[in-house]
Amino acid sequence: MKRYALLLYILFLAAAVRAATPRPQPLYIVNGKETSEIRSIPPEDIENVEMLPADEETIARYGQRAAHGVMLITLRYDRPASFPADSAFGSYIARQVRWDESEPTARVVLRYKITPDGETVVQQELESTDNRLKRRVLKAVAEAPRWHPAQKNGAPVESEDVLSIQLPEGRRMPRQAELVIR
Repeated sequence: MKRYALLLYILFLAAAVRAATPRPQPLYIVNGKETSEIRSIPPEDIENVEMLPADEETIARYGQRAAHGVMLITLRYDRPASFPADSAFGSYIARQVRWDESEPTARVVLRYKITPDGETVVQQELESTDNRLKRRVLKAVAEAPRWHPAQKNGAPVESEDVLSIQLPEGRRMPRQAELVIR
C-alpha cells in the first residue's frame, strides 16, 4: 500500500512540474515587427498567418530567438482606425443617446465599417432588444464625427468593428422568459 501511495505521489508531482513548466513560444512577427504577445490582436484584423519551422534557415535569418519557430502575422492594416473623440466609440455613442433610468434595460449590437474617408456605415444589426434604443443609436452613429481611417502602406483602407450598447449603463439585461410545453 505504501508503494502504491508513493507511486501516486511521484506521478502527481511529475504532472504538477510538467504543468508548471512554461511551454516554449515561437517568435512572433506582426507586420514585420517582432512582438512578445499576440493575444490582444482581434482575429478579424488578421489577414494571413504563416508558421515557419525551427530549422537552420529560419534560425540563420531570425537568430536564436527562432529556436521554437516563427509565426509571421500580417494584419489587414498597419495602423487601426481611431475615433477622434476623447473616449472609445461605444462610450461616445452611449453618451449621445438619451435613455432614462426609468426605461427598461435594452441592448443594441451593430456591425459597422469605417470607410477610407472616415465615415461610419452600419452594415448589419446583430441584436436589438428595443426599437426605440436602436433608432437612437443609429441616429447617434450617423451624427458621430468622422474617424481617422485604418492605414495600410500609408494609404487609408476600410476596416470594420462591432458596436455593443446596453443602457442604462450598469444594469443587467433581464433573463428571457421561456415557456416549455411537454
